Amino acid sequence: MSVMNKAGLGCLMAILGVFLMATNGFGYEINDKFSIGGIMAGIYQYQSIGDAPEEYENEGRGLLLFEPEISFTPTENDELFAKFGFGAGNGLDGEGRSPFVIPPWGGNVQDDYKEINGRNRDYLLTAWYKHTFNFSDDHTLGLTGGIIDATDYMDDNAFANDEYTQFMNAALVNGPSSFLPSFDIGGAIEWDMGAFSVRGVTMALGSNGEEDQFDEPYNFYGMQFGYTLDFGLGEGNYRLLLDTTSSSFSNVAGTEKEQMRSALISFDQQLGEIFGAWIRFGWQDDEAAIDYGSIYSGGLNINGNLWGRDADNIGIGYAHLRGGNLDVNHTDVLEVYGRFALNDILAVTGDVQYMKDSMDMGDSPDGWIFGLRMTAEF
Repeated sequence: MSVMNKAGLGCLMAILGVFLMATNGFGYEINDKFSIGGIMAGIYQYQSIGDAPEEYENEGRGLLLFEPEISFTPTENDELFAKFGFGAGNGLDGEGRSPFVIPPWGGNVQDDYKEINGRNRDYLLTAWYKHTFNFSDDHTLGLTGGIIDATDYMDDNAFANDEYTQFMNAALVNGPSSFLPSFDIGGAIEWDMGAFSVRGVTMALGSNGEEDQFDEPYNFYGMQFGYTLDFGLGEGNYRLLLDTTSSSFSNVAGTEKEQMRSALISFDQQLGEIFGAWIRFGWQDDEAAIDYGSIYSGGLNINGNLWGRDADNIGIGYAHLRGGNLDVNHTDVLEVYGRFALNDILAVTGDVQYMKDSMDMGDSPDGWIFGLRMTAEF
């Protein structure tokens, strides 16, 4: 481990220690209208790889992230919210570090907090206003506008959605085929009618992520239909997600601009007090240049009630992604993690991943990634 990584991990432990001593719950309510909260996380991952291009090597990298939040609720139906992001280090997501198409860490890194979406905006991730209409106890309509994150409204999953407390690999955090954007101008609708729900998101993004003359703004449109069911074993959530974009993405030849379209189903079901299961299947149109055309993933959640600690859990997940129209034939991801809560704020996670990219041409890297994650939610 480099001196810089050792120093970074030392700082992480010191900072987390301060929060551990100074905080005794989630969030800090200044008064009945104003509160602050957030999350701090330190991640270290070591990769042992094979059949990779020679510029990649077995190595470990770490990163430290801090995302504070501010909420102001002037009335019970109105909320103003802002989230900021600060980071040190890019971990294995840094250029020339990981040989895999999908990053083994599915969250933000230091570079994600600067020049966000080509908007010349740093550190401010979201800032929005929401008004909720209450028609009855189980019938509400929420309208949100501002700088938003589509993953806050769509492709949610009880057991495979949060890179800070659940799986770390990007393929198991959200469905890569659904290309949900984050941290840009948009609006969201949340309509809840008893067991049924509808989510809608529209966003205007400053950059499509392509290089040089191919880089341009684009629009995103998404809808999610959900149903919640409890048939005795526990709650289950069943969702259908449909999304598309403007014609702003290059085709394989780079001669035309095309739309991106996808469909995804995301189910999670509690199976008693200890076990839970989830699946996520998605398909993506291949008119634009895409790495993956489909994803089939699923897994199990084991609650700590099994060993007398209900705040702990173990997650087991697998994803098979079939290639799109570029160089990837298919990718396989297997991940197992164990999360252990030290108290109401601090938790530590041990994580093991196996990844393999099967390419149509050239090297097909595979390898193990061993991870350690420490988070403080306040």
